Amino acid sequence: MFNLFKKNESEEKNNLSLIAIASLLIHSAKIDENFTEKEKKIIKEALIEMGANLNEIDKIIIEAEKKEKDSNQILDFTREIKNIEEKDKKIIIESLWNIIYSDENADMYETNLMRRLSGLLYLDDKVVGDIKEKIRIKRS
Repeated sequence: MFNLFKKNESEEKNNLSLIAIASLLIHSAKIDENFTEKEKKIIKEALIEMGANLNEIDKIIIEAEKKEKDSNQILDFTREIKNIEEKDKKIIIESLWNIIYSDENADMYETNLMRRLSGLLYLDDKVVGDIKEKIRIKRS
């Protein structure tokens, strides 16, 4: 019984992290004022890659949209996720660049957001730049 409680507690903590991650991804998708189905699909794929339960994806997205709407700064999202594993941070950055380039254009607001996020997530600019280039080439 004790292990069951721990598992549920761990799952709940994981879902809170996934909600923060999804909120950040949604925020980046909305920064150009055009949140598309293509971007929603990218967000769902990223959440699945980071271990989200398929049955929980829609619930996570709904909670993340509320959180993103009620927030007025990206610090609310990054504060919760800055200490996750680097491999997951790279998935987030890759997803962010996929969202940004989903309309084949990175505007100044989106690139500024990425510059700020690399610092807030404690990721090296070179790593973020390499991921950006990989996504840009893939999308060309």
